[in-house]
Amino acid sequence: MPAAPEFEIAGRRIAHDCPPYIVAELSANHLGKLDHALKTIDAAAACGADAIKLQTYTADTITLDHDGPEFVIPHGSWKGRTLHDLYREAHTPWEWHETLFSHARDQGLHVFSSPFDASAVDLLEDLKAPAYKIASFEIVDLPLIERCAATGKPLIISTGMANLGEIEAAVTAARQAGDGGLCLLHCISAYPAPIADADLMTMPHLGAAFGTVFGLSDHTPGTAVSVAATALGARLIEKHFTLDRADGGPDAEFSLNPEEMKRLVGDCRDAYEALGQVSFNPRGSERANIAFRRSLYAVEDIAAGEGFTARNVRSIRPGHGLPPGALGAVLGSKARTAIARGTPLSHSLIDYD
Repeated sequence: MPAAPEFEIAGRRIAHDCPPYIVAELSANHLGKLDHALKTIDAAAACGADAIKLQTYTADTITLDHDGPEFVIPHGSWKGRTLHDLYREAHTPWEWHETLFSHARDQGLHVFSSPFDASAVDLLEDLKAPAYKIASFEIVDLPLIERCAATGKPLIISTGMANLGEIEAAVTAARQAGDGGLCLLHCISAYPAPIADADLMTMPHLGAAFGTVFGLSDHTPGTAVSVAATALGARLIEKHFTLDRADGGPDAEFSLNPEEMKRLVGDCRDAYEALGQVSFNPRGSERANIAFRRSLYAVEDIAAGEGFTARNVRSIRPGHGLPPGALGAVLGSKARTAIARGTPLSHSLIDYD
């Protein structure tokens, strides 16, 4: 059989038999303030996240400064804004990157980014990014995928909006250009995404179809979908993170605050631990309670030679007597000796002849 899929980020192994790797997505939640970004990194570390993720682009590397209809967002949280205006507000200034990378590492977090063009990859290579994330909208940008894969670093690809053919093309491009490892994230590219659209059953199929570790880029409200994804095998969970949704910003509506992120981290790891292994034997925590299962007891005083009946023998708790399944054989038999009420029945007390 082929080896189970796995990959590593900065020496951290990510595989089916590992706890979920939790990525806090900074995105635009820095609100244009470096100090705010640094505080958000501190909070992500305090919540127990494994990594902080940035986005590396400028408005001019991702779109045009144009107000034609196709450059205006028609619906959702960003309705009416031009792409250029949105990305000018949301981008993480390139001159911040070195400080953000250094600070995240000092806090014990892995730090990497979603690049949106080759120049962003060059910047991130200079900063020794340990991995690259391909955003769902960029899954069709095969040259970008090839550029990232050619670094030899692991790739994490969000599959939002993509059909199987597009995912296959992206996976093929990544594997032909590099061998740093691959993780596919199921994703609903709506902001926020309705829980009813999550379709988490897609994830195991995604992993099986392409032989990869799989996970979830989660834009739904709250933490429940990420926890459910962990139970279904997701081993990388990415969630947008903000200090306070009331601070506003383009991503605030679908971001977790610190209290929620801490709960997500704990609940996802608990969900993984709860999966355990297939077992049909009593666990250590329940062995002591076996004594309190039902068994056969004398519920009246029974004289030697007296027959056992439904009146003087019953299945009750605790479980020190014969199993309840033996009742048919016991009824109609006789007591070999006198038996006091409250005595657990055993074969030595019964004359089956």
